[in-house]
Amino acid sequence: MSTIVTETQGVTLPAGPRTPVPDPAGHALEALSEIQQLWLDYKATPTPSGRERLILHYAPLVSAIAGRVGMRLPNTVESADLVSYGMFGLIDAIDKFDPSRDIKFETYASTRIRGAIIDELRALDWIPRSVRSRAREYDRACQHLENTLHREPTNAEIAGHMGVKEKDIWQLQWQVSSGNVIALDEVVATGDRVDQISAMESVQRTMTDDPAQSFAQVEMREILGSAVDQLNERERAVVTLYYFKSMTLSEIGRLLGVTESRVSQMHSAILLKLRKQLIAVEAD
Repeated sequence: MSTIVTETQGVTLPAGPRTPVPDPAGHALEALSEIQQLWLDYKATPTPSGRERLILHYAPLVSAIAGRVGMRLPNTVESADLVSYGMFGLIDAIDKFDPSRDIKFETYASTRIRGAIIDELRALDWIPRSVRSRAREYDRACQHLENTLHREPTNAEIAGHMGVKEKDIWQLQWQVSSGNVIALDEVVATGDRVDQISAMESVQRTMTDDPAQSFAQVEMREILGSAVDQLNERERAVVTLYYFKSMTLSEIGRLLGVTESRVSQMHSAILLKLRKQLIAVEAD
């Protein structure tokens, strides 16, 4: 690659392909030669207009980095806010960049832009970093135990895996949950589908008992309990162990002395039998 050498502050800039692009004034200039000249002029005589033109040129870099950072954040964080935070890092990088060094500005600025975004997010987060770190450790422990036990682990099991007391797990869960904030007008999911209701409406629905729904739930529990009572002893054991003791099919199979596939067959037959009984009750 050839180079363009100038005596202005001893700056050596790379030469490369030149493609016409419009500058902020609307003139068609050659991309590489334009940015070279911008850097030379700004470092020779820093002016607000020169810095503004550099900011406009590198603004897409801020948007790209903000987009990558935002992929790991909850939906409550606005992408426009991340871009705004990153702009401070870009401005700082422009002021401190030395073009005479053998490093691309994009490489130098990327670290500062990302750092500015992270620093601002941490400043806005009221949960201490130590708690966030423990929360990540908690998530890893839960995932490991779920893969090992093939079920949701208890707090006692999580505490044992992390080497802490069970009360510490409760405290960690409370600290993390207190930091999960959503807007009151944000659409939330309820049940197995998404209802077009806001978080405020969801809270109101949760706090208000529906008499008709409560009666229907009590009646359904009674009907289901009656249907379960009509199962034989072995079938009731499968229902109890699977739905009330949260045991896996393989664990139930070992307890009953049968294979996991046999327990799966029994479970399917039980559901079919209960469904038929419930349909018969509704028909009456």
